[in-house]
Amino acid sequence: MDIIQILGVAASVSLLAGWRLYLCVFAVGMAMRFGWVAMPEHLHALDVLANGWIIGIAAAGALAEFLADKIAIVDTVWDAVHTLVRPVGGALLALALVDAGDPAWQVATLLLGGGATLLTHSAKAGTRAVVSASPEPFSNAVVSTGEDVVSAGLLFAVFAHPAFAVLLAVLMIAGTIVALMLLRRLFARLRRKERPHREELGGNFDQPVA
Repeated sequence: MDIIQILGVAASVSLLAGWRLYLCVFAVGMAMRFGWVAMPEHLHALDVLANGWIIGIAAAGALAEFLADKIAIVDTVWDAVHTLVRPVGGALLALALVDAGDPAWQVATLLLGGGATLLTHSAKAGTRAVVSASPEPFSNAVVSTGEDVVSAGLLFAVFAHPAFAVLLAVLMIAGTIVALMLLRRLFARLRRKERPHREELGGNFDQPVA
């Protein structure tokens, strides 16, 4: 892979980590173990991602994330906890893939990787907050299953066709920004609708009791 493809793969994996962190760790570990991507020669600490135990733990984490994502309340707590975990994981994944020799480039990779993961995590958590508010119990599971399928498919495509990763990263960033803008408008509209209702309730409480 040339530098553009490597950057595309790193960006795509970091963005996907905002949806499914443990699945991405598992995929990168497998890719390193079987030579789909080059092992970082100077960052030996990150070679641990290809360790069989780490791959097994990541697989267990991916299974736990798969199950937690299907239950609205558990998913909300899971996303809240992983607001800190996912950006760190995404940053380390980006650093493992880029294999930057320059310390300044390493810091830039960490910051950009973590920022990319936080971006998609924010969109995911916001979307799930809206979906979880639905009265019927199946929408959360349907959306979660869709995320599972899309994440697994895109990860496979990224490693099988690295040239595709650059386009994918650009599309994911654009789509995530649009999703965040729509979510912001939606939450603002919901607040405007709730305000008159609260004022009405407050007025009713002020009425003298006959």
